Formats: sequence, structure tokens, C-alpha cells
Amino acid sequence: MSQPVSPLPERGPSGRRTAKGLLGSTAAKRVERPAPLRQVVYEALAELIINRTLEPGQHLVEADLAEYLGVSRQPVREALQRLQSEGWVDLRPAQGAFVHMPTDEEADQLLSVRGVLETHSARLAAARASESDVERLWELQNVGVTALEAQDTEGLVEANAALHGFITELSGNAVLAELIGLVDRRVRWYYTPIARPRGQDAWHEHEELIKAIAAKDVPTAEQIMAKHTERTRKAYHERPDAPQP
Repeated sequence: MSQPVSPLPERGPSGRRTAKGLLGSTAAKRVERPAPLRQVVYEALAELIINRTLEPGQHLVEADLAEYLGVSRQPVREALQRLQSEGWVDLRPAQGAFVHMPTDEEADQLLSVRGVLETHSARLAAARASESDVERLWELQNVGVTALEAQDTEGLVEANAALHGFITELSGNAVLAELIGLVDRRVRWYYTPIARPRGQDAWHEHEELIKAIAAKDVPTAEQIMAKHTERTRKAYHERPDAPQP
């Protein structure tokens, strides 16, 4: 008769919560098929990292992740290797996989580039947006305000990405959209811990930006977006859990 399997620990030797400990507090998110399994597992793990269900520095145990996603360990291993190549995961010899711990310099570089790209995006959008486009911007704004009132961090991050994404779409510049798309996921990752603290100011700035786009006031839209992205960059560095100099 086989012996019962002991439950895996919720915390590691250092006292930090393990992946199992964090995932155990959320509903299981079984991946769906028939999409290529390794791709689906990759996307699922990337999203868990971006929304910080799996926190920076978190130890990633293949068996725990496979159980959570309802798959074998092989696609999890492949996904972790891909995430490592893209900078989301660190694979340490004899230690295993860990969610990458971003440095302030990494965040600064990315958020600065994002500011340049999105400022140009706002400039182009203000020159091209139609009345129906502006109506859609107000709809997206209302979604964000509703999430803010509900103190819904995930909803705020999604609403923020949707609003900025639509402004990028309105720019009509495919190359610009492609470049912004390359940094979008990492921007969401950095934005998650400040979405609620910065929420009131951020969504007020969005409101002013939409008004400028509606008025086709190109210089003002450009100026507002530049200040908006710079304030987000500063807010990330000033967050409560930021490393102290």
C-alpha cells in the first residue's frame, strides 16, 4: 500500500511564500486546449508573473506549477526556459527558477522609452481621432474609473492598458504600435504595484488627455501624455516597497 504524499510547504526555508503558497490562495486556473500546450502554458505563466500572483524573486517549482495548471512538468519546463530567455525568469544553477527581480535601472529604462513612444502616440491620435473614437475613449475611461472606485487593481491595470492601447491604435502608425506592443507587458508588470496608489491622479490625467484629443489640440495632448508617463515613472521609484538608497 502506497504511503500518502506529504503536502508541499507553503513557505520556503527563508520564510518567503513558495509558488504553491501563493497559488493556493487563488482559484485554480487550468489551461484550455487545443492550442499548442507549450504556448498556452507560457502565456499562463507570463500572465501570473505580470499580474504579480507570482511575485518578483519568487521560487518557481515545476511540480507546483504543473499541478496548478493541470499539465505535465515538461511544458512547464519549456515555458520557464522561454521566460528565462525573455527576462521574466532567472534560472540559477542548483537552485532552480525564480521570477526575475527587476532593478530600478531596468524599470527606468523601459518606462522612459515608453514615455517617448506614447507621447508621440498621443500627438498623432489628437490629429486623427474622430467623434466616435473620442466616444470610445470615454467608454474606456469610465471602465477605469469604475475599477478605481472598486479598488480593483487587476481591473485598473487592464483598463489602463486598454486606454493607452486604443490611443496607440488611433495614432495610425503601425511601426509605433509594434514598438509599444513590445514593451506593453513589462509596463503592465511595473504598473501593477502602483495602479491603486496612483489611480486618482492617473485617471484624472487620462480625462484631461481625452479632452485634448477631442479638441484636436495636438500640443496639449502631447504635453499631457509626456507628464503622465513621467509621473508614472516617478511613482514606480517612489512606491513603498522600492529599495532604499
